[in-house]
Amino acid sequence: MNFRKHFRFASVCVLTLLPVAATFAASQKYDATGLLLQFDDSHRNITVSCRAIPGYMDAMVMSLPVRGGKLPANLQPGSAIEFDLVVKKSGSYAENVRVKQFASLELDPAQARRLRLMEGAIDAKTSADAAVHIGQPVPDFRLTDQNHQPVSLAQFKGKVVALTFIYTRCPLPDYCIRLTNNFGILQRRFRSRMGEDLILLTVVIDPIHDQPDILKSYARTWKADSRNWHFLTGSSADIQQLCQRFDMAFYPDEALYVHSFHTVVIDRKGELAANLEGNEFTAKQLGDLTQTVMERSQ
Repeated sequence: MNFRKHFRFASVCVLTLLPVAATFAASQKYDATGLLLQFDDSHRNITVSCRAIPGYMDAMVMSLPVRGGKLPANLQPGSAIEFDLVVKKSGSYAENVRVKQFASLELDPAQARRLRLMEGAIDAKTSADAAVHIGQPVPDFRLTDQNHQPVSLAQFKGKVVALTFIYTRCPLPDYCIRLTNNFGILQRRFRSRMGEDLILLTVVIDPIHDQPDILKSYARTWKADSRNWHFLTGSSADIQQLCQRFDMAFYPDEALYVHSFHTVVIDRKGELAANLEGNEFTAKQLGDLTQTVMERSQ
């Protein structure tokens, strides 16, 4: 499959679906948001998994030229972006592209403050090289899955790996449950490619409680194929080290955990392709990003 042609086709589809009213105006401008899949700074082009624009278009992937001003310096695959979608009779383009910073959904401001203090403490104690950056190799790690089997990143060389962090007792639907549901949708969307092209890893941040038997029951709840979707636990030190590699921060608060949100995509070469912060992206956007990485690295 030629992925570049696929995105060009997606862009053309957007143009052919314009409301009739747009054809009578010199141009139309819409507020758009999406997840950045890839970009070409030299040719000023972005490919975005866009959210629906009410009254105009459904959620879809678009490849767009960018006009006016520089692209943000902190732009990277997996960034949540906002931009103006300008549609004219002659074509469409994006302008005023900006990165949308994740705003914590913590309900308790005191917890949010403690998390920020903890993140600052981690930054002070760990070197600047602790976190893996886009394009860098992800160091190997070895944990234990829901079937009591050892699992290492190295064994998935040549495959795309999506990884996220949860704990099974998390009661909030917008937090761990949403991140796990995203992976459940990925498993269904790429069912024919699971194992051969894509592996899912869900790492727990409460390894004292979340032992393999607990994880096996949790995995059954999500109808996880244990051959290709591994729920991983290990020593607290190993979990903490892995979290630090992806800027993932957490701390226990009585029976619950206060934590940040990170979903990681690692390409076939074992390099970090994207590190999505937060939980505001959709499962479709995560799937579009994962597909981009799978097609790009073949």
